Amino acid sequence: MPTSPTPLAQLPVRRLALEDLLACADLSENRSWPREEHKWGLLLTAGTGYGIDDPEGPGLAACSVVTSYGPGLAAIGMVLVAERYACQGLGRRLMRHVLAEAGDTPLTLYATANGQPLYEELGFTETSRSEMVRGRFTFAAPAPDVPVRPATAEDLPAILRLDQEVFGLDRTHMITRLPAFSDHLRVAEDGGEIIGFAAAWPNMDTHVIGPLIARDPGTAQALIASLATATDRPLRTDIDVRHTSLLSWAKENGIGTVTTTSVMVRSLPDLPGDWRRRFAPLTVAAG
Repeated sequence: MPTSPTPLAQLPVRRLALEDLLACADLSENRSWPREEHKWGLLLTAGTGYGIDDPEGPGLAACSVVTSYGPGLAAIGMVLVAERYACQGLGRRLMRHVLAEAGDTPLTLYATANGQPLYEELGFTETSRSEMVRGRFTFAAPAPDVPVRPATAEDLPAILRLDQEVFGLDRTHMITRLPAFSDHLRVAEDGGEIIGFAAAWPNMDTHVIGPLIARDPGTAQALIASLATATDRPLRTDIDVRHTSLLSWAKENGIGTVTTTSVMVRSLPDLPGDWRRRFAPLTVAAG
């Protein structure tokens, strides 16, 4: 007798590898997201991917990536379920597996309005919101006169120290990939001391600015303006809504709101580090 198909909520979850990159990009495209193959390459090599194979054919029915920052935090991103399996429990199945794998490790993620109810059900709470902005930088509103220059290999130790101080955890495995992953990496200085850094990395037809770490909003503006001079593509970044002056300045320069997401945590009262100097994540998929 033929066996009954496995219910969707019981389908096995497997670890993804770099060889699954195109399947992940296909799933992004299936949900009307950009394919973002360059970003997928970073996430699948620096993080841990989880996927559910499509029971009706080749490809993935669902996927997600977890980027670990040690026992203090892990970031969940790129939670996707194929269109034909939407609202059938597959996202919940995948997330429960990810939570079980994480154990006692606190978690964070950026949630869309559609995904937020599920994450709240799974114990996540909102700590802030993030505004995605995109557009061609116009240079209509000047940035403060803060010295900014291209980063060199000699700057990396100082960048890592500043990042750990501001992010609150060691993310050396991500930051050391920036020179190869990004097209431009800049540092801001004051008296020879590095007081901020930012990268611009290619994503489809845009350059995404992230991470963006800076002493103050003026330094963040100077870094963005410097990166804008290096590209003819539209810029995109994700700015914590509490940074109102930076958001207003970005909009004066033609970078307008696309959408907002909820920054959520589980098993933590808030994210570690100093949000006042953390202006944009490397990517919302990895924090």
